Amino acid sequence: MLKPQLHQSQLSTKNPFLLPKPFIHGSGHASFPVYSRSLSTKANKKVRVGYKHGSIKSIASVTQQSTDIKAVVTVKETVVDFWTEIGIERGLDDFTDLFGKTLLLELVSAELDPKTGLEKPSIRKYAHKIDHEGEDIKYEADFVVPPDFGEVGAIFVENEHHKEMYLHDVVLDGFPTGPVHVTCDSWIHPKFDNKKKRLFFTNKSYLPSETPNGLTKLRKEELETLRGNDSGERKKGERIYDYDVYNDLGNPDSDPETARPVLGGQEHPYPRRCRTGRPRTESDPLTETRSSSFYVPRDEEFSEIKMGTFSARTLKSVLHALVPSLSTAIVDSDLGFPFFSSIDALFNEGINLPPLKKQGFWKDLLPNLFRAITDGTKDILKFETPETMERDRFFWFRDEEFARQTLSGLNPCSIKMVTEWPLRSKLDPEIYGPQESAITTEMVEQEIKGFMTCGQAVKDQKLFILDYHDLFLPFVSKIRELKGTTLYGSRTLFFLTHEGTLRPLAIELTRPPMDGKPQWKQVFRPTWHSTDVWLWRLAKAHVLAHESGYHQLISHWLRTHCCTEPYIIAAHRQLSEMHPIYRLLHPHFRYTMEINALARQYLISAKGVIETSFFPGKYSMELSSVVYDQEWRFDYEALPKDLINRGMAVEDPSAPHGLKLMVEDYPYANDGLVLWDIIKEWVSDYVNHYYPDSSLIVSDNELQAWWTEVRTVGHADKKDEPWWPVLKTPQDLIETLTTIIWIASGHHAAVNFGQYTYAGYFPNRPTTARMNMPTEDPNDELLKLFWEKPEVILLTTFPSQIQATTVMAILDVLSNHSPDEEYLGQQIEPAWTEEPAINAAFVKFNGRLKEFEGIIDERNADTKLKNRNGAGVVPYELLKPFSDPGVTGKGVPYSISI
Repeated sequence: MLKPQLHQSQLSTKNPFLLPKPFIHGSGHASFPVYSRSLSTKANKKVRVGYKHGSIKSIASVTQQSTDIKAVVTVKETVVDFWTEIGIERGLDDFTDLFGKTLLLELVSAELDPKTGLEKPSIRKYAHKIDHEGEDIKYEADFVVPPDFGEVGAIFVENEHHKEMYLHDVVLDGFPTGPVHVTCDSWIHPKFDNKKKRLFFTNKSYLPSETPNGLTKLRKEELETLRGNDSGERKKGERIYDYDVYNDLGNPDSDPETARPVLGGQEHPYPRRCRTGRPRTESDPLTETRSSSFYVPRDEEFSEIKMGTFSARTLKSVLHALVPSLSTAIVDSDLGFPFFSSIDALFNEGINLPPLKKQGFWKDLLPNLFRAITDGTKDILKFETPETMERDRFFWFRDEEFARQTLSGLNPCSIKMVTEWPLRSKLDPEIYGPQESAITTEMVEQEIKGFMTCGQAVKDQKLFILDYHDLFLPFVSKIRELKGTTLYGSRTLFFLTHEGTLRPLAIELTRPPMDGKPQWKQVFRPTWHSTDVWLWRLAKAHVLAHESGYHQLISHWLRTHCCTEPYIIAAHRQLSEMHPIYRLLHPHFRYTMEINALARQYLISAKGVIETSFFPGKYSMELSSVVYDQEWRFDYEALPKDLINRGMAVEDPSAPHGLKLMVEDYPYANDGLVLWDIIKEWVSDYVNHYYPDSSLIVSDNELQAWWTEVRTVGHADKKDEPWWPVLKTPQDLIETLTTIIWIASGHHAAVNFGQYTYAGYFPNRPTTARMNMPTEDPNDELLKLFWEKPEVILLTTFPSQIQATTVMAILDVLSNHSPDEEYLGQQIEPAWTEEPAINAAFVKFNGRLKEFEGIIDERNADTKLKNRNGAGVVPYELLKPFSDPGVTGKGVPYSISI
């Protein structure tokens, strides 16, 4: 209802009453609160507008009216709220709700006062609770907005409760142009903890140059708040984003054996992480102390909305309780599996555990993993049989499956084409021995006789390789000093058959000169004699361990989780929340910093899961630093350039996606390129809408500051590399954003959500090899055991029981989609609906993703595509956009949230 406004003369500056004290809002200027009561008017306001021409004066009367606005605030009930229904603070907050003073809202005009050039006074009102249905708690406030207030550009919110609350959104209804939406999805601290009000901009996006003048100062100040001052220890609940090196992986004060080198800097180049500011350890001034919880900015923490962080909470619980219980149940950490039937028993009979607390909690949390014995006196950990094992229990044994998984398995990012022959090492022969590979032309031609010569195979682009020789060889000596693990440099050679499948030809394992012994190397090949067959199987086990370590440390952790964190930190520090590029990227950054902090606590830390279960041991993170230094390039993170760099594709304008694949049936590449193009089209539509001209990109100070900070601070050790993109044109920005989005969505999905499917039966992907090849420095006792019981040698080479079961439990959780997973392009972000062109582009984006699902189904049904189907073969669905909850082997979430 519109209310008449008081005549201007009635608003005399001679007030017969005392004005309330001025309050400070986000600009830092004092202004007087304008209450709806004083603004509610009963008469029309007449403004005299005139002009003078000669001696004639014309006067017009213009009627302006105030507008009644209803604000509806939605607060989400959290898991904490659900379980904390009693307590003193809860009682005080109930009284606050009763008196209708739960939230103080202040409307901020997008316009400056044209007379003073200052911010217009904000309009404030308390919101009162009106409804609580399900997880939504509704609050309401009524405003009267004067006619000269202008467009609402932002809202200040103050939480009058004694505990934080999760503010979902605010909707202002009653404006002639329609409702104004303010999406918050943020934690609001109590004013008793921090008197600074929270600021939220409306969902309308603005480039910096287009910012309404009433919001310019607030836009700048909010970014300054998020940057902090680079000092002090960060406290839980803060919202400060800053950088630091990886110097908190060990705790040398409590255990000197956990001392680890600092990652980040000239000696060990590495991306930067979120700064926590904790004190340094007494024993090492370069190492930061560890604590029970690692700081991340409050809105980066898992939201605690009911079911919203199912997978993350499950992972935390597994690491906190289940893994220690496994250690208790399996007393001997070196104990291996005596028989293959013992491995099968993990799925059929399970492992007896000491009684766990909260049995009902565990059964709800891990329905597929944890099952309680009916008598309730003990618990049992019983693993679900992976789909690969369900389809073919001998899948892991087959050479064709070993080769197929390099193209459509868990790590399809390492296979390369052989472009030079003979194979040679680039390492210093004085240190590592002769550079020539032991895989000879004669060996290759024995394997491919009848098809072509070795030279012709190289020329015709038929030879492919998994090459971990030069990368791993420098680590062999020191890793062999660790207990329970060993290492070789390795090369695995494949031949592309006329059917489009890969056939393994040879595995070369190399030990450098060490302990007074010369270089040792040997080639193992598929054969028809029992001794060589078992040696081939043992060599495969070593290569698979190399694959597992590279996959987890590089393809997964480094290339997705670790390298993405600097993009996130820089975005919050340099891009305003009203910036259209911030709003494009934000869904791709959700919860990544929190899951990375969890990884630093338990997974990649000293004596954490990675170090105790994977072959590099305490050198795991150092190995990932070497790969970052030697191999990582931002431009090669783009899927098309990655394929070209590995020799798996060449540019061809006439081919689909502009690339010709060297292996036509390469499921990861085939599906990935479709998804890449869909993402790129969406990003192109979005960028071209906001940047129709290159000058807008060059002059966008926030955008340029973000990208500069990514390069020079977040990836500081790579800041001088010439390959970094420069943002000068819309095409530059489109390629850069598409790359970031691809890594956070498609690439991560491809290397993460198939983990239990392919590694749940660990002989298919052992995480370590615990025994050298029996032909290296053989002794009579070992050779006798190998001749009589080669199976025992293989089982002893495999991970121990505690290593295998720990990894299996964690992979089950990592492969799990939570019940409310946010999938790429499934639901539109509220801010994207503000612009009709962006809304239409998203509808097209969503439609193409649905079509893509059908394309994958068609490909999996095509019997000519032998790398993605066949008897006992799991169809390739890892890049299928949408999924049901659980371990499904498909589904591409927006972000790296697990």
